[in-house]
Amino acid sequence: MACNGTGCQSGGCYKDNAGDEEEKLSTEKKLNGDNCGDGNHTRHQTLCFKCKASEATIFTGGEGGSRFCADCFRSNLYGKFKLAVTSHAMISPTDKVLVAFSGGTSSRVALQFVSEMQLKSQKNFDATAIRDRSLPVFGVGVAFIDESEIHPIITSTDFNQSIENIKEMVSNLSPPKKNLHLVPISNIYSTKTSDGKDKLKNLINTVNDATGKEDLVTHLRMLSLQKIAIENGYTKLVLGSCTSRIACHVLSATVKGQGYSLAADIQYADARWEVPVVLPLRDCLIQELNILCTLDRLETVEVFNNSCSGINGLVSSFVKLLQEENASRECTIVRTAGKLTPFPFNKIPETNTNDADMASQRRHKKFNLKPIESLPPESFCPICNSPMNAGSFDNSQTTPEHFTAACCSSCRYQILPEDRSSMDDFYSFLPESVITRAKDGNQKWIRERIQDCLILDEDEV
Repeated sequence: MACNGTGCQSGGCYKDNAGDEEEKLSTEKKLNGDNCGDGNHTRHQTLCFKCKASEATIFTGGEGGSRFCADCFRSNLYGKFKLAVTSHAMISPTDKVLVAFSGGTSSRVALQFVSEMQLKSQKNFDATAIRDRSLPVFGVGVAFIDESEIHPIITSTDFNQSIENIKEMVSNLSPPKKNLHLVPISNIYSTKTSDGKDKLKNLINTVNDATGKEDLVTHLRMLSLQKIAIENGYTKLVLGSCTSRIACHVLSATVKGQGYSLAADIQYADARWEVPVVLPLRDCLIQELNILCTLDRLETVEVFNNSCSGINGLVSSFVKLLQEENASRECTIVRTAGKLTPFPFNKIPETNTNDADMASQRRHKKFNLKPIESLPPESFCPICNSPMNAGSFDNSQTTPEHFTAACCSSCRYQILPEDRSSMDDFYSFLPESVITRAKDGNQKWIRERIQDCLILDEDEV
């Protein structure tokens, strides 16, 4: 899941900013330096901030921001991506990476950069394969979640054309070949269940709150991406969440009362999921990504209407206004939130001694990334997977009441129906995997709490 909705966070969504299209309208002006306000004569005398040799044609960060020539801008943006990947051990040579792709700007750039990184690895492998085969090339797959089942406003003609465009984008990527997974979001239901589409619609319709509907779809999208990754043997899930999207999530999560779990969603890596989620574009602004798409003619496609309503829409509009007034606002929001103490799962677990992974591990240690201090065992919300201050309750039963008790306060308020009858319906339409998580997740928490009291097999006499 690239990044849309509110979650461009580790576990929320993968589509791009709702304002991407509006941002793109001003991209040409930014490329020509029209926002500098100093006139053509001054601009032509401005040199690139990085190479100090070529004329600067790209201006980012508003007044007093950075200025680049096209080549330096591209290398600077890719450098941010590569630094995030290497310093946080996001991708190792033995990985099989799944890129969540929505067709929007952020996910398009994420896919392009991952593809370029794979191509460089392949060239290095080909050059050294004769004498050293210890560093294989990581695999790459692409996942697109078909949400047409819950977006009736999309015409079949437009949707089919968008799918063809996505197939062409993926096929035109540099080798090695990338597998494309086009999967309907109803795939979260068991393959043995033929009424998954109807259950999905009924589930969404039981939620009355507009913000709750959007958040629920975001969470279901992540579950669908996880299912694709698990079933096809992928070891990492790449989301296109950028600084701009994460800034919106920081504020919206705060408003929704998700302060405790906020730190979990905004880190570079998130291993609370069965397939760890990584955010290599965390330090990139949507403005920069739009400029790169224009420079390199990276085609994007808007498959679904990304506009948000409720809290998510208000926050998105508010952050956009802040950014227009001060181009450093989004970075400031994310940098401030980044001071929150991360959770133990916000770090990719180190693999055992393996020659293929040693390079990335050495790079990881080079940046002096201190081990995250141990925190008390967590329970996780079965809907949004947010960590919670675990409380003890009977999770041995699977009833609507016990499911409600297992959910975080934000999901209880925004998503779960209030009246008993509607809650019963909501519970009956949930995918079995969500109900199972409500039970198994908290059994794990209880087991961790009583670990010292358990008798293990090797302890038996």
